[in-house]
Amino acid sequence: MMDIAIIRAGQMYRYYLRQVVVGDGRRPPNTPLRKAQEQAGVPVGRWMGRSLAVLGLAPDEEATESQLRNLFGERGRHPYADRIEADQLAAGDSPKKAFKAGALGRRVMVTGVDFVFRPQPTIYLLWASGDEETRLVIEAAHERAILRVLEWIEDEVAVIRYGKDGIYRVRPPGGLVAARFRHYEARSGMPLLHDHLLLSVKGQRLDGKWGSIHTLALHENTVAASALYNELVAAEVCEVLGVATEPRTVTPGRRPVMEIAGVPHELIRWTARRSDQIAACLEDLEHEYVTAVKDDGELKFLPVVSERARAKMNQIAARKTRPPKQKTRPLAQLRVWWKVSAILTSGVAVDVITSLLEYARAAAAAIRARVPAVVDIALAAVDVTATVFVMNDGGRFHRRHLLAEARRHLALVLRGRRRERGLDEKIVAAAISTHCLDISEPKTTIGLLSDYRLYTARWALSDLPARRRPPTPAPDPDRRPPADPGEPAAPRPPGSDAGEWEIPRLPLQYERAVLAGTAVREKLRTTTVTAVRGRAYDVALHQQAAMPGQLLAPPGAEPEDEDDDQEPEAGRGGAIGYAEQDAADAVRPVPRDDQQANRPQELGPHRGRETPL
Repeated sequence: MMDIAIIRAGQMYRYYLRQVVVGDGRRPPNTPLRKAQEQAGVPVGRWMGRSLAVLGLAPDEEATESQLRNLFGERGRHPYADRIEADQLAAGDSPKKAFKAGALGRRVMVTGVDFVFRPQPTIYLLWASGDEETRLVIEAAHERAILRVLEWIEDEVAVIRYGKDGIYRVRPPGGLVAARFRHYEARSGMPLLHDHLLLSVKGQRLDGKWGSIHTLALHENTVAASALYNELVAAEVCEVLGVATEPRTVTPGRRPVMEIAGVPHELIRWTARRSDQIAACLEDLEHEYVTAVKDDGELKFLPVVSERARAKMNQIAARKTRPPKQKTRPLAQLRVWWKVSAILTSGVAVDVITSLLEYARAAAAAIRARVPAVVDIALAAVDVTATVFVMNDGGRFHRRHLLAEARRHLALVLRGRRRERGLDEKIVAAAISTHCLDISEPKTTIGLLSDYRLYTARWALSDLPARRRPPTPAPDPDRRPPADPGEPAAPRPPGSDAGEWEIPRLPLQYERAVLAGTAVREKLRTTTVTAVRGRAYDVALHQQAAMPGQLLAPPGAEPEDEDDDQEPEAGRGGAIGYAEQDAADAVRPVPRDDQQANRPQELGPHRGRETPL
């Protein structure tokens, strides 16, 4: 996954140079950066990006404190601004001219963005418990995936705005510059391989002048970048180590995520202490939300918890339960402690923990023998468009939403196998040309850009079940709102703990997206487009073939009818059973080359600006 945060000039001094550059620990006062990193047991930061040569830097060169201070802390100055300014002064220039010589364009308050890359939990569990060769393979895949994402951002996302109101936009032809810092553990002390990529907002235009990267474009494409990273790191790990991925349901009603098959879920729970704390705090916040009243005794908020409200409360719960940072330790010591802790407290058998890679390889062999690596672009375009159409309010979306969904679709279909470059772009092109309608009404220059064209689906999904709103709960004497807003929230019912209250929530959009895919394929089956009609129903067979073994029906069993109002069975990746067809519409045998995997798994709803997963 990939998260994003803004770096301001003051934050570089208060946070990044004190903590992030030394593994999220506390940097001792008056300690040189290299010495502090050695004491913390973390590697030094390294420079990345295609713009390094212009700034006098080299790929994988060590990032020094003075370079970081200038580029990220001094409102976006040259990494060697101190030396440049000293040379100008020695040459007889005025202090003002010397200071200007070390600047990169205009002074800015936002000097960069912090991308945090971390692989799926099952991948860093293999990294933490495996041998030295396994560790190096996973770290190399992690680094190469970060490099590929940075290249994609340089080529397709980053833009420099200039002109009045920034109406002109240009890609930085020389690329960008970033510093990467490696961390090994989470705040709880559990294993968490992740890197901070500090990306400078400074970029050079064709005329040689320096401008600032539009950070909103980076935010908007965070989901697509995160999907690309997840796909790349999983594919390389799976190919080199001989493992495979499978969909796993984490939260009922939400999209399953792709994890390494054969790694017990109990090990993931062992690392999820923070998640349990956040969940308990979230339950308390939700209870306060639905029971809060105004001065006149009326409810202050809705009697149900929407997705947006729950997302905000989840952020509050994460901040309230955030533990203090611990003293960092060398990786070799951490790996020994993690293995001992997992054996003693995870509840997983010792032989499984010590032979985790062998168990994963055995599960991968079963999956790859059952699920062929076949991508059908035509059917992928149907699934991607249907999901994005429902997951965005009003059924309106941009190209970046389709791209993110296509990458998740490929991650599910290929189950950890590598794919050719540009396959995600082909799926998006097929979706836009065949199933999307351009509804853009550009009133500004930006509205004419391809990345900001507005689309909707061509289908009229009149039979798509409407979003169900739960009825307003009847008054409960045991959960009556407080009469005075100053009083504490209503007490829990006797014998109930946090997490046991039945707080009404709006149905998740992913549930409707699953139904949309079924409705679209049903409509396409009755159209005159025979090329799609013949295979739209055949996707059901591959959906069953792609399920984990423990969820497969006995051989020869017919798919059961399911009611549209029921939730998809956990672990099926959102697949909905098809009703039995009459003889004229019977499902024909599917050639292996025409098989298509089930729905994509991981993309969340998009509301305005995209947020990292």
